[in-house]
Amino acid sequence: MDLQTHIEPSLSISFAPPHHQLSTPSTMSNTLPPGFVIRPLRPDDDLLQITELIHSAYASHAQGGLRYWGTHQTVEDTAKRFAMGWGVVVTDPAGRCIATCTVRRSQPESPVPLYRNPAVVSLSQFCVSPAHKGMGLGRLVHAQALQVARDAGATTMALDTAAPALALIAMYESWGYRVVGGCDWRPHTNYPSVLMARAVDMHPPHSPS
Repeated sequence: MDLQTHIEPSLSISFAPPHHQLSTPSTMSNTLPPGFVIRPLRPDDDLLQITELIHSAYASHAQGGLRYWGTHQTVEDTAKRFAMGWGVVVTDPAGRCIATCTVRRSQPESPVPLYRNPAVVSLSQFCVSPAHKGMGLGRLVHAQALQVARDAGATTMALDTAAPALALIAMYESWGYRVVGGCDWRPHTNYPSVLMARAVDMHPPHSPS
């Protein structure tokens, strides 16, 4: 992969223990409507249905010309990305997954230096079903992702997203993230990306979900 990356030198990260292991996330509290559940990914979860959820959630970006991996990833890709860390899902009363994310462990082999840092975990395949937007599910899943990061001993949560996706960048900024650099996954995507990061233990200003 011909990856171009840069990091702002001002990013300060304190290091977590390099061999910290997490078997399961902590007990997940929630403020969901009756019948909705937020929980860790389970071996019996339907990865085909979750992949279809991811495709539907990223479809609007594809319509806007941004070819996120989530617009076309396979079931095998979904499984591989979950295996890189800890999956979180929200299920509806029928048991279908309607929101998800993966908190990836630090990645010693990543071409992105930020992701190699043992104090850093990263947010990926984060999405909410279009039919369930406006319920605050994204904020709730993100809060649980931070708790997973905390349990893992990480001090920093990072992510990357398309540089042209200004609304997404603004949302992450409202959750306490700041742009700390950039990377370029082309030709696997069709856009340059921004790298964003925030401390795991901080309280961003309140903003509408």
